[in-house]
Amino acid sequence: MQRRKIIIDTDPGQDDAAAIMLAFASPDEIEVLGLCAVAGNVPLSYTSRNLRIVCELCGRPDAPVYEGAQKPTMRPQVTAEHVHGRTGLDGIELPEPTMPVKDVHAVDFIIDTLRTEPAGTVTLCTLGPLTNIALALEKAPDIAGRAKELVMMGGGFFEGGNITPAAEFNIYVDPEAAKTVFASGMPIVMMPLDVTHQLLTTKARVEKIAALGTHPAEVLVAWLAFFERFDIEKYGSDGGPLHDPTVIAYLIRPELFSGRDCNVEIETQSDLTVGMTVVDWWHVSGRKPNAKVMRHVDADGFFELLTERVARL
Repeated sequence: MQRRKIIIDTDPGQDDAAAIMLAFASPDEIEVLGLCAVAGNVPLSYTSRNLRIVCELCGRPDAPVYEGAQKPTMRPQVTAEHVHGRTGLDGIELPEPTMPVKDVHAVDFIIDTLRTEPAGTVTLCTLGPLTNIALALEKAPDIAGRAKELVMMGGGFFEGGNITPAAEFNIYVDPEAAKTVFASGMPIVMMPLDVTHQLLTTKARVEKIAALGTHPAEVLVAWLAFFERFDIEKYGSDGGPLHDPTVIAYLIRPELFSGRDCNVEIETQSDLTVGMTVVDWWHVSGRKPNAKVMRHVDADGFFELLTERVARL
């Protein structure tokens, strides 16, 4: 399997942290060129901090970290402390990070990397709002044709939304940015709530991670215990859905997922459905597909992969 060069754009978030851990634990398949922080689950000052905490937890203080957008492109900032806690990584006390942030804006790093690396070799992995990517596309439209693809966690269709009845959080925070990205012509793979809600952190699955006995596994278990409490209360399930690691798992084991090419439009006007991903699953609109939308996942295979890789950290 060819090693993937990736940029991770993220707003950690406990599930974002799990995705970053999965990426760093898979060096045979993945080369992380850089990690970009964006405002989302919590403000940028915390997402940057949290990103560096995860890098240091994974033994990667050398990883280049860049700070990006402090707010959505056109709207007031929306955050999710009610899910992720005040810091965004509540659940366990960890040392403050000591590694530096690069003195380059995340948007410029994204543009420079896509222009410098050979066309079609860099994958953008987005785990939060799409603000940084949209700003990069607006500043340098040519990069849309240089990315290998953009693999994103966001949206929902049959499953509905999780921040409003119609909208998933990452899209809702900056729907205009999402609209820009989906209209860019860049190849997109979308991991919606329809997939992530199949990936429940059940007691049995979390116990297997805990049994690894390593410090990174201990931290991940603590994060999951805090993060899942909100969804367990909301959905009444055994464990909460684990969203963002789907993006990295897809790069490592794409056969775990299945879906189809669809047209996806983003609602930006309606107060009732703003941030909705209108997915033409049945191909009734006549609009050209612009994303590969995933629908099903091998949940046991996903958690086996996550557990096996976390054991390597």
